[in-house]
Amino acid sequence: MNWPTKQVSQLCLLAVDCVNKTAPRVEYETPYKMIRTTNVKGGFIYLDDVGYVTEDVFEKWTRRSKPKFGDVILTREAPVGEVGRFTSTDESIFLGQRLFHYRPNPDLLDWNFLAYALQSHEVQGRLRAMGFGATVEHIKVGDAENLLIPCPPVDIQRKIGEILANYDDLIENNRRRMTLLEQSARLLYEEWFVRLRFPGHEHTRIVDGVPEGWERKKLGQCITLKYGKALKAEDRVAGDYPVYGSSGIVGSHDKPLVKGPAIILGRKGNVGSVYWSSKSFYPIDTVYFVEAESSSIYLYYALKNMHFISTDVAVPGLNRDFAYSRMLLQPTTAIHRAFLEAVAPVHAQLETLDELNQKLRATRDLLLPRLMSGELVA
Repeated sequence: MNWPTKQVSQLCLLAVDCVNKTAPRVEYETPYKMIRTTNVKGGFIYLDDVGYVTEDVFEKWTRRSKPKFGDVILTREAPVGEVGRFTSTDESIFLGQRLFHYRPNPDLLDWNFLAYALQSHEVQGRLRAMGFGATVEHIKVGDAENLLIPCPPVDIQRKIGEILANYDDLIENNRRRMTLLEQSARLLYEEWFVRLRFPGHEHTRIVDGVPEGWERKKLGQCITLKYGKALKAEDRVAGDYPVYGSSGIVGSHDKPLVKGPAIILGRKGNVGSVYWSSKSFYPIDTVYFVEAESSSIYLYYALKNMHFISTDVAVPGLNRDFAYSRMLLQPTTAIHRAFLEAVAPVHAQLETLDELNQKLRATRDLLLPRLMSGELVA
């Protein structure tokens, strides 16, 4: 069964493009948070890496619209076609440039159904066909307004949306648990290696800010940052190995480039982002990676605690020599081992939850095209 199609803007109370210029950000946290295209991915809107602005900027950038629970966001550029359900109740969030904002009319269009319709093969194909641009592919505002989506009766929309949203809600809950678990490990790192309140610190002399028996070395003396390799989306073959860019996992491939476990460090785009992959993976050319032999959970948290943004470069990006100049604290073998033993159970739970989420995504992705085509009746 093929559902009839309608222009999405005809089914929405609101269908607007966001302010098409970069909001001036501040380097400190404020109540006012900006979502960028990198925050919208795979049906979700990630709020753990947002930009911050002043109240004045927030008011200016929300004159057209302000997202609320039940809205759907589409990326128009960099990349085209990522979709996110807005599930937050925080009223101090706004949308950065290149994001299109839909607020469905609940009498005509279910918000969950809209999010999954936009992710369907049919609609994604339309978005790819609309994309243009020699340097960065993007779609026009009018194309986002007039985009055709499948439109079954609204009661069927609600059933389809509920089925698929149940999977994503479970994934989101697991992701929140993972965030809390990793935060606990990061706080332990900071307690031991930033505030220097490690086991036995009461009886250890501190010399020039370094505990006796420890060393402080330049990062370049300890590890080698290797370049990822270009792998365009159209050249990827869906498989078991995650593809990492500077915003995290951006897809999958049937062959890995790097043996895991290993560390990924953002080079372009989301500069200085740090990821841990417990399995083999494919890093693309926007990242560096540290080979498995040199990677450790300790190094992962040390890198996450480093500042990699240089104000002396004209083009945003992480220069390898600049990264190598960062200082790395090397504890004694006993303290290093004690830290790894303390965080090992946390990372075991993280891997279990990640594997569960992968299974939930796989089941959702199998159901989505069959529900959208009417092959499966909700």
